[in-house]
Amino acid sequence: MLRNGMTRLGMVAVLLDPAVARAAEETAEHEGMPQLDFANVLTISQVVWMFIVFAVFYLLLSRWALPQVATVVEHRAASIAADLAAARSAKAESDASMREVAEATRSANAEAQARIATAVGAAKAEAAARAAEANERMDAQLHASEAQIASARKAAMGALRQVASETAGLMVSRLTGRPAEPQLVDTAVGTALAGRPA
Repeated sequence: MLRNGMTRLGMVAVLLDPAVARAAEETAEHEGMPQLDFANVLTISQVVWMFIVFAVFYLLLSRWALPQVATVVEHRAASIAADLAAARSAKAESDASMREVAEATRSANAEAQARIATAVGAAKAEAAARAAEANERMDAQLHASEAQIASARKAAMGALRQVASETAGLMVSRLTGRPAEPQLVDTAVGTALAGRPA
């Protein structure tokens, strides 16, 4: 069947070109794959054209396509590097801002603690001054009251002594019928009042 197909092909080739017909006949005579028959002119021409096509592809890729890809890759790498630099710069600025905020917070806390301590100290000093002033007033009032009590007591004791002397003189004169000696009555009343608990 293969030989019949090759015969038909050979007839078509003879009609088109005698050289092709001759190659077809030679190919039909050999067994195996005709693509690997390097004795055939068609196989060699195909290999030559394959090298030419690959050389053209290589030249197109190396001179036109790959430089464009390299340019895109370099542009992308430069863009990424710029983005990374901007990100690093933004991070550095953010870190600096965070440090400034932390320092400002610490400073504000320290200042607030100092103000609180100052206010507490001032309040304590004012309270101590007021307490000392109140204590002085109370001591003065206490001394004044003690002096008034002592004066009142002295006046009361003087009045009591006079009343006691008059009463004692009256009782002696009623009991004895004679007037009592004021000096003796006064001495007796003084002795009696001196022995009495305060």
